[in-house]
Amino acid sequence: MAENNKIKGSFNTGFVFGKKNYTFMFIGIAVIALGFILMSGGGSEDPNEFNDAIYNFQRIRLAPTLVLIGFAIEVYAILLNPNKK
Repeated sequence: MAENNKIKGSFNTGFVFGKKNYTFMFIGIAVIALGFILMSGGGSEDPNEFNDAIYNFQRIRLAPTLVLIGFAIEVYAILLNPNKK
């Protein structure tokens, strides 16, 4: 019976991450979303006509770079120690 009380008392009911971690997570999600928004579009109105706008700098270089930076921010947010001052 005493062993059962020890197990119940050892659980922490708080959040897994701290406020700083969640702040960085939301920043990372926003950067990833911005990258996907910049990646969208570039099609043409007429399906028989090709539009070269799909190969511009924004869709080929900038947007994928933002997505990768966003994922790096997410990894940093997970590995960040919230108790370190």
